Amino acid sequence: MFGLSNSIRVFLAVEPVDLRKSFNGLHCVVQDRLNEDPCSGTLFVFTNRRKNRIKTLYWDGTGMWVAIKRLEKGCFSWPQGVGADEKLSLAPEALALLLDGVDLKQGSLKPW
Repeated sequence: MFGLSNSIRVFLAVEPVDLRKSFNGLHCVVQDRLNEDPCSGTLFVFTNRRKNRIKTLYWDGTGMWVAIKRLEKGCFSWPQGVGADEKLSLAPEALALLLDGVDLKQGSLKPW
């Protein structure tokens, strides 16, 4: 998978998304719901209702990446939005913690 540099911008979609969507579907979610340019070089992160899967969309300058992570047990500690915001900006380090099972609000490791 692609490496996360400290300079990459990360947006997390706060509301769950139908993860049956692939490139074009997630591209539309980024444009319509998040009001962002999918080809900006920003990493966009989505989850499903059960919060046991994460899907990312990323434009690397030559093409679009879609990557998915499915947990075999447990769920991700998904942050909530503030106000009417559909997206939350995360530091790459915070995304790495989220993917590793750390609850960002409490700073604790999930039991799974």
